[in-house]
Amino acid sequence: MSNAVRVGVIGLGTVGQGVVRLLKNNAAEIERRVGRPIVVTHASARDLSRQRDCDLTGITIAADPMTIARDADVDVVVELIGGKDVARELILAAIARGKHVVTANKALIAEQGNEIFAAARAKGVIVAFESAVAGGVPVIKAIREGMAGNRIESLAGIINGTGNYILTQMTEKGESFADALAQAQKLGYAEADPTFDVEGIDAAHKLTILAASAFGTPLSFKSVNTEGITKVTPQDITIAQAMGYRIKHLGIAKRGDNGVEVRVQPTLIPENKLLAKVDGVLNTVLLKGNAVGQVGFYGRGAGGDATASAVVADLVDAARLLAADAKHFVPSLGFQPDAIRELPLVAMDDVQSAHYLRLQVADEAGVLSRITAILAAHDISIEAIIQREPRDDEDATIAIITSVVQEKKFNEALVEMQSLPFVHAGVSRFRVEHFND
Repeated sequence: MSNAVRVGVIGLGTVGQGVVRLLKNNAAEIERRVGRPIVVTHASARDLSRQRDCDLTGITIAADPMTIARDADVDVVVELIGGKDVARELILAAIARGKHVVTANKALIAEQGNEIFAAARAKGVIVAFESAVAGGVPVIKAIREGMAGNRIESLAGIINGTGNYILTQMTEKGESFADALAQAQKLGYAEADPTFDVEGIDAAHKLTILAASAFGTPLSFKSVNTEGITKVTPQDITIAQAMGYRIKHLGIAKRGDNGVEVRVQPTLIPENKLLAKVDGVLNTVLLKGNAVGQVGFYGRGAGGDATASAVVADLVDAARLLAADAKHFVPSLGFQPDAIRELPLVAMDDVQSAHYLRLQVADEAGVLSRITAILAAHDISIEAIIQREPRDDEDATIAIITSVVQEKKFNEALVEMQSLPFVHAGVSRFRVEHFND
């Protein structure tokens, strides 16, 4: 196969093995699309003696991944080892040798993608990263190409399967956060140290990439306001359901006249909305364009085969570009490099959203009227309210959903409410999004 596109895979973990299998199992179909075969000729792995669930016949295996990035006779390097420092060196080395690169490394792209894309542009190669966001769901290609005729106004998504699984368990089975996390770890959905998932860091990396691709801005991970799901309680989930909502961990990016807001937060969504119905480890992303309106993408956001599907799709793109002039490549973020520009960042104090508030209060007369009076004094309207009497020696519970209000104004009212002598510890607040079409 002298005309084959030669691929070097760095990392033979779950995804790397999936790539090898997929290229072999679907070889004929892929060749029909590309016009020539795509073949893995080189691969690297830390443990050369480990048995792999894929056929490595005809593949040269190296212990040192840098030999593939620098020296191997390959057209495309696929980086699947994760991490940032070593992966950055490998990718930059491959670019310097004029090789196209495919990566699933969301953290590296989110935090150092501006540098990597500039290096690739200077050498006339591409760095493709569809698999870095939402696994096998082809949302990056949709943003860069399918939505190219639109001014994308907003996007929102469930982009971390671990967090979605935990919240689903808490919702469907009434489990505590700790118990749902333990189950996720037992099933392999959560790491032994789940911080990146449950604190929203993984989702923030993905949202950084989505927002930059949607709005044509530089990648800016530090601009994402990030909140995890560790403060979501079964009580909040039950009350939200009683009020017609589900709690989901969302990545949200919006562009308005005042700039962009980019945030990862637990969010109440009306139960009849699509995002509220996506459960387990599945991912979904909704995009809103000024021409097409709202469109959605749904599917497996992780797993070897799902992620391998996105990697191979990028390999097909790279193979088609081997004989093309670099000026005809689809730009990394979908906008011409000289058109990428900073947009003002909307401070969290200025973000407009509805709010859910749960207060634990003493069971005495006048409590509700004092709380509603504070909200009224700050021009905050109440959309829904639930008051639950105490059981035994517990506090009474008041839960409120407000109208859309400026974050700063809501926070000022909250501080005032928390200073009341009958409001006890255990205040819970989350934002509410309705995603009107």
